[in-house]
Amino acid sequence: MTHLWEGVLPAVTTKFNADYSIDRAGTKKNIEAQIDAGVDGIIVCGSLGEASTLSLDEKLTVLDVAVDAAAGRVPVLLTVAENSTLDGCRQVTEGARHGAAGYMVLPGLRYLSDRRETLNHFRTVAEASPLPIMVYNNPLAYGVDVTPDMFAELASEPKFVAIKESCGDVRRITDLINVVGDRYSLLCGVDNLAMEAILMGGHGWVAGLVCAFPRETVVIYRLLKAGRLEEARAIYRWFAPLLKLDVSAKLVQNIKLAEAMVGLGTEHVRLPRLPLAGEERASVEALIRHALETRPTLPDVPAPR
Repeated sequence: MTHLWEGVLPAVTTKFNADYSIDRAGTKKNIEAQIDAGVDGIIVCGSLGEASTLSLDEKLTVLDVAVDAAAGRVPVLLTVAENSTLDGCRQVTEGARHGAAGYMVLPGLRYLSDRRETLNHFRTVAEASPLPIMVYNNPLAYGVDVTPDMFAELASEPKFVAIKESCGDVRRITDLINVVGDRYSLLCGVDNLAMEAILMGGHGWVAGLVCAFPRETVVIYRLLKAGRLEEARAIYRWFAPLLKLDVSAKLVQNIKLAEAMVGLGTEHVRLPRLPLAGEERASVEALIRHALETRPTLPDVPAPR
């Protein structure tokens, strides 16, 4: 089955100026670097994009910048991460008017919905959406697990086309395939499980460290699709210490520091977050510096056909 969204889809950070306003030029620069490296799509205003600190108008501004930067070369997805299902419905209506190709939708936040409420939330947002949807499952962060049998129930709604799976257990890819077959595109949302998930049948990688290391991420994915596993393993092993920075409460600060060190962003974050400091900062900085000093030479790998 040919899926709508597969490959490497960066969940990009939201770039801010020192006064906390949206840095349009910085946002565009990073997105253009992602596309130049060969990514297959862009996802804006997710957890890494500090969605909880953005108003709807600001999310639409970021979407506008991303759509302009993509210029039709790759799809741009807007994340729907709202406390209220009705707010999610308003967002999917507005996002379509601003050029989104689709949405990555989370369960309603704060309140931990039960099975019936969770399914109703997704179906209600889908009814309001004129565009296709990737369902984001991250029970570790958001407390609600959308299980394989729940995805089997959601399969009757054609707008649900993909799953970003971030439960932290790579066995979930096999469980999903056993229950729903090839109904959805399955994308791994945990950086340091991505290679394992793709080898078990995943179709792609919703990536974080890609924001600072786009070409390495793309090359790993393309090598895996080409069956060049030893080459992919070697780069992935080099990348693994960096990928752990994504599995952290400070993932935004970690990745923004990496972006700053490679010239693809700044460390500006929105309060209550603060940039890393002290020993914590020194440790992450040293890790990134070592990775840059030992950066592998990357092969040229054509995009999968």
